[in-house]
Amino acid sequence: MNYYKVRFECAPCSEDITDLLAAFLADIGYESFEPDEAGLTAYVQSSAYSEESIAEILADFPIETSISFEAEYVESQNWNEEWEKHYFQPIVIAGEVVVHSSFHKDIPKANYDILIDPKMAFGTGHHATTSQMMRYILDLKDIEGKSVIDMGTGTGILAILCKMRGAGNVTGIEIDPGAFDNAIENAALNGQAINFILGDATSLERCEPADIFLANINRNVITSDIAIYAKKIKSGGVLLLSGFYTADIPVIMASAQPLGFTLDKTTEEGDHWAAIRLIKK
Repeated sequence: MNYYKVRFECAPCSEDITDLLAAFLADIGYESFEPDEAGLTAYVQSSAYSEESIAEILADFPIETSISFEAEYVESQNWNEEWEKHYFQPIVIAGEVVVHSSFHKDIPKANYDILIDPKMAFGTGHHATTSQMMRYILDLKDIEGKSVIDMGTGTGILAILCKMRGAGNVTGIEIDPGAFDNAIENAALNGQAINFILGDATSLERCEPADIFLANINRNVITSDIAIYAKKIKSGGVLLLSGFYTADIPVIMASAQPLGFTLDKTTEEGDHWAAIRLIKK
């Protein structure tokens, strides 16, 4: 697949600005993001690139800042090779899970060995949001045989870990076709039977209510779709959320509490990335 690499320079720049910009870009098809102190680098398939769409986002951007952008066409390449060179090294989570790719050697030993060839899909355990979600999954004491929905599954890593821990029916939902294909490939690499659905939150209509619901997305998507999530979580079920900052928790809870959710646990890693565990009454 060919991509556009789009560099956004923000002045002033903050985590809130790059996080919000990434959320808006994700809504128009952008797949991968690299924030830094000066701005954001984002990737989108060439077929989805539109300067007009970017201009609309910047014209209505809700935080006071000046944002410029420059796009670079990137021809199809071996994305696994790029991950190997620049990003993805084996990682051990909580001493329990090792995540690695097919090109890695000298892999650490752990109770759960997850093989991920990420391509351009999100989720290797390196980002603080993914690693926190994995820790929450490891903390679940009664996952055996339970049903799970993983909203925005990305590489499928969270769904795979749930299945490895003994979950029953596991469904992963992904809106991006490339990530959807990647999740299917990764589940097969790990020998795990997972039901994957290509689509957005409306695809939950095809799912039975789950005991455990995962969503590692971003604040705007979560607050927009949480009412749909709530309908697909059993009474007493667990909702695990990440993809936002600690400062966003009150915003998330303002949407969650009226739907019968109580806050059970919060954690924070890295640059104020948060994860929370909610229980549905």
